[in-house]
Amino acid sequence: MFLNDACVAMAEYVCGSEEEFVNQMNERARELGMENTNFVNCNGLDTPEHETTARDIAIMSRELLTRYPQIHDYSTIWMENITHTTKKGTSEFGLTNTNKLIRQYQYATGLKTGSTSDAGFCVSATAEKNQMEMIAVIMAAKDSKARFSDAMTLLNYGFAKCMKYIDEGLEAIAPAEVEKGMETEVPVKQKKRFQYIDTVGADLTQIEKKPEMKKKLEAPVKKGDKAGEMVYYLDGEEIGRVDIVAAENVGKMKYKNALETALEKFFM
Repeated sequence: MFLNDACVAMAEYVCGSEEEFVNQMNERARELGMENTNFVNCNGLDTPEHETTARDIAIMSRELLTRYPQIHDYSTIWMENITHTTKKGTSEFGLTNTNKLIRQYQYATGLKTGSTSDAGFCVSATAEKNQMEMIAVIMAAKDSKARFSDAMTLLNYGFAKCMKYIDEGLEAIAPAEVEKGMETEVPVKQKKRFQYIDTVGADLTQIEKKPEMKKKLEAPVKKGDKAGEMVYYLDGEEIGRVDIVAAENVGKMKYKNALETALEKFFM
């Protein structure tokens, strides 16, 4: 009950009222693509028309993990002593993580449990293995033990079904040509590493890649400007692209430099 009251207090502090806070919750949910969610309060307690789905909870969990990965530092704590200080003095009490997967499942990284009389026992469970992160959402389980058992089953299925390909993109790429620049070319690199998840058992060693470069870049060129794309193929089918960008700055050629270049070519 204290946590539910704290949610309301936080909502009033942030937005002035719980109603406005909930309006912003619903607006953000729509932005994230949570198509079947409608928040009525800020704490998740049972109330008519307050509803969501396992898919939407997974979307919300993914957003939390990608924007604030440090949440794992908190959601993986098993037990913690809390010091409570008031005018009457100081007392200490212990808290234990309600997510039993932290102790029962070696790959568990979080995330959140919940239960009400209408919703049953629920959990958004996260885990990491073989450089892959999975989210398993269980809703309306009959008891706490069932939600964790079902979550482990889903996570194990996901890890068994999926294989991850990572290309660091470290291979040298031919420089891009520069027009009207202080230099005639600029070194380039992939903007980020390419990653691909296979769910059908394909041979990922057969992945091929091919650069598609712009014909020329016009000076001035700034570091990070797009110069082309690295295209990835598997069995002849395109599976993804990564931007190729300039690795250095190239200034625009001035009149004096252009004249010197022209004269140098003339007398060669």
